[in-house]
Amino acid sequence: MNANNKKSEIESQIQVQIDAIKRGCIELIKEDELYEKLSYSIKNGLPLKIKAGFDPTSPDIHLGHTVLLNKLRTFQEYGHQVLFIIGDFTAMIGDPTGKSETRKPLSEEDVLRNSKDYRSQAFKILKAERTKILFNSWWLSNIKLNEFIKISSNYTVRRMLEKDDFEKRLNDNSPIAIHEFIYPLLQGFDSLFLKSDIEIGGNDQKFNLIVGRELMKSFNVSPQVIMTMPLLEGLDGKNKMSKSLGNSIGISDEPNDMFGKIMSISDEMMIKYYELLSFISNSELDLLKKEINEGINPIFAKKKLASEIVETYYGKSLAEKALKYFEEMFQRRINPGDIKIIELNPDNFEKYVEILPQAFNLNIISLLTYIGAIESNSEAKRLIKQGAIKMYLESNNNTIEIRLDSNYASMPLNTKEFIIKVGKKKIYKIKINSLKKA
Repeated sequence: MNANNKKSEIESQIQVQIDAIKRGCIELIKEDELYEKLSYSIKNGLPLKIKAGFDPTSPDIHLGHTVLLNKLRTFQEYGHQVLFIIGDFTAMIGDPTGKSETRKPLSEEDVLRNSKDYRSQAFKILKAERTKILFNSWWLSNIKLNEFIKISSNYTVRRMLEKDDFEKRLNDNSPIAIHEFIYPLLQGFDSLFLKSDIEIGGNDQKFNLIVGRELMKSFNVSPQVIMTMPLLEGLDGKNKMSKSLGNSIGISDEPNDMFGKIMSISDEMMIKYYELLSFISNSELDLLKKEINEGINPIFAKKKLASEIVETYYGKSLAEKALKYFEEMFQRRINPGDIKIIELNPDNFEKYVEILPQAFNLNIISLLTYIGAIESNSEAKRLIKQGAIKMYLESNNNTIEIRLDSNYASMPLNTKEFIIKVGKKKIYKIKINSLKKA
């Protein structure tokens, strides 16, 4: 092979990697540096070190966390080494990222308990042979005070206040504790200590990732490339996926539950879930988007997505059983002869909804009161808490359960009709003509 052909082949390999790596990415700092690092890696047969940090604030990993894990797995598919950092030391400080107030630090007992199962859960996605799981207490707990002062001298208070939540709190006269300035420096020191080539984080972590990049420059270490990924909305379709908000899909959820939860997301959210959680190729994803735009029923694509995700964590056999369970359970739950049909005009119906650009939030209690399905608000709240109120959308002979979030349900904006089941005997089909977009 002559020099030109070899160069062309290397450039082709680099571009293939970049196309896969950039999928779903919000920001890449800087792409030309990524190109150079990949070029060096391919020419010398040396894997890049890809870093991502996870604070053990909860013992369970949900699909929101797997956005980063999936991207790390993509790097591994091209032979690179993943540095999976469990931020046990930094978790005991507390990171206010994305919050309007200081996040409470965790105790050592909390950290140990929460991080116990991280390894087994992470390896449901990552390749063990290309993953190093590291606790940042291994090096941060050994930093001497004079060393830390030297590190902190490379960052100014003015630069720290560029962080969005710090700036907002300063303008609001809200307190900012000194230890909160320390957190980004310690996370940055992780990168300096490990000499990572690339660091991946949620877009809410951009500031902390940049601190690491700048510290590396200050100490004449080749700076890491930064890749930020979007935060995955949960089942409510609007808030970041979080167990505390009750809108999460845990990777340890039972297969049937996981499948059903994925089927409850909106059609619009499904595409984002595909981009961030699925391992289908970019060309397959483009074809899927084209088919949906041309009118294919989204439920088929959603079943494919749910099957793939369940198979990732439980294998093909249980994924097939979950699909069968979903189709059988939700198709036979409702007897058409028992349904009372209620037609509502849009102006009346819109009294009970908050209309968003691509979905609407339905006030279940207000609607149930209006149609006479309940006797009091307290009765409705009790039934919702007990799981005795169910909602379904019908599509192509399939019945999809809509998840209730407290007293509300998030539904696709193009909904024409839906079913509410109150207890075992009261079943209503609510028909509407249209909704006005916000």
